[in-house]
Amino acid sequence: MKFDTLQQGITFYENYARISGFDTRLYSTKKRKSNGKISLKYCVCNKEGFRETPRIHVECKKKRLITRMGCKARLTLQLNNDQDNYVIFLFHEGHTHALTTPNSTHHTKQSRNLTLAHKKYIMDNSRANIRATKSYRLMKDHVGGYQNMAASVIDFKIFHRDIRKHIRGKDTQM
Repeated sequence: MKFDTLQQGITFYENYARISGFDTRLYSTKKRKSNGKISLKYCVCNKEGFRETPRIHVECKKKRLITRMGCKARLTLQLNNDQDNYVIFLFHEGHTHALTTPNSTHHTKQSRNLTLAHKKYIMDNSRANIRATKSYRLMKDHVGGYQNMAASVIDFKIFHRDIRKHIRGKDTQM
């Protein structure tokens, strides 16, 4: 397959991953040509590789889960110098882990996002002293269940934390 831009190739693989039931991440870039274009880009499964030691998050000192399982699934995009577009250079389909089922694809990281309506709902509830978890449960009841939510409770908590961090110290001025 050929793509006019690198972003089109990346978007194609992300859409393929969403349908297939896994998440992706961008891996290293090989070289840049003299014209500033990337010559080789890797898109890999988010469970690619291994992490030697569990990282401890700096802010809260919690151990993070080890999510890397050595998965070999990847797509490599290469710059075609003759036609100034990108082609699929390498595609490896096999995974070393179970993929998500169609009923649970809404839980994958790439499928989750906070819409403007979610953000406004969290902010309105925050003004009424309703915390993020309670807001998430109320929103779940409004939309008809967890499967219809486009975000997770963690997304709600992170956005609520960011709002409080932004407001801290400026409460009276606002």
